[in-house]
Amino acid sequence: QVQLVESGGGLVQAGGSLRLSCVASGSILSIQTMGWYRQAPGKERELVADISSGGSTNYADSAKGRFTISRDNAKKTVSLQMNSLEPEDTGVYYCYASTIGRSDLRSAYRRLDVWGQGTLINVSS
Repeated sequence: QVQLVESGGGLVQAGGSLRLSCVASGSILSIQTMGWYRQAPGKERELVADISSGGSTNYADSAKGRFTISRDNAKKTVSLQMNSLEPEDTGVYYCYASTIGRSDLRSAYRRLDVWGQGTLINVSS
């Protein structure tokens, strides 16, 4: 079973910083894209930033200049450094990975899109 476990959420004042981390585990052959999505209260889940296995990054307009995504392919981790946080950044942040993995040892390797359980970030004004 392929899993993503996030850490680093919490409560922060506007203008502050937080760092989110996510580690993938399980029967994984390779990981293509890793990224972070956010779901604000009453809104749909949206992309914050993602990064390819080669290091190419993609950011939502709201994240450009404030957030930095990075990954360690050997450790199967992805991180999101968030600076100058605003109340509009409040929401549940989900780690995402597009992998070639298998759900159990008897299954063949195939594409598995995996999500973490989510971590809450609350930015107070």
